[in-house]
Amino acid sequence: MKKLKRAYLFLAYLFLYGPIFVMMLYSFNNSKLRGSWVGFTLNWYIDLFKNEEILTSLYYTLVTAVVATIISVLLGIVTSLGYYYLNKKQQALLLNINQLPVFNPDIVTAIGLMSLYQMLSLSQGLTTLILSHVAFCTPYVILSILPKLKQMNPQMIEASLDLGATPLQTLTKVVVYQIKPGILSGALMSFTLSLDDFVISFFTTGSGVSNLSVLLYSMAKRGIDPSMYALSTLMLVAVFLLLFMVNKKFDGLHWS
Repeated sequence: MKKLKRAYLFLAYLFLYGPIFVMMLYSFNNSKLRGSWVGFTLNWYIDLFKNEEILTSLYYTLVTAVVATIISVLLGIVTSLGYYYLNKKQQALLLNINQLPVFNPDIVTAIGLMSLYQMLSLSQGLTTLILSHVAFCTPYVILSILPKLKQMNPQMIEASLDLGATPLQTLTKVVVYQIKPGILSGALMSFTLSLDDFVISFFTTGSGVSNLSVLLYSMAKRGIDPSMYALSTLMLVAVFLLLFMVNKKFDGLHWS
């Protein structure tokens, strides 16, 4: 029975991670054709840094993700604090409103935002792309912060004010410190969702502004440039290195 479970687990991991390893393999293939191995090369990694289209899309992707994450975290903190001091009926109403973008299909949110921009006569571009990412990332940040706020001892705020701290000092040194894990998890989730999004980006961006997911969709029609395999491999390696460093840091704190 244990061998059978291990076999199923191996097949599951192979199904999930097999395509990623195939993509990494073809980033070193000396051919544009998929399905045939010609030879080892690093040309696609060299061409990546010469491809203005991919580098521009990467720039827009990172700028959108970073700015949207910062704004979403700030909005999430303010909204969560406001939620914390509401009565139960108001909290339930706000929580239901906050969950609408979470449960809504992306296509519904995307068309709604696109219609809103057209109604307001906003030209679609980088600004509308960032606003759209803020709109669907903020609810996830709020859901990450709220549990930490509920775990916080409200008497700590009163004690801080009684000891002479200003409201701003209480907010930054007491409240934010207590909910810091929720803020960090919300920021990571917001950044990841922004990097991964396609549907909302496709409907709310304009000509000349496209993130990597939109660029990849357009490439799929005419053939994917192998430089995208190289970029994806570098991004994957960067994530692995980041996870390794974070784990080493936490291990060091644990042993100390």
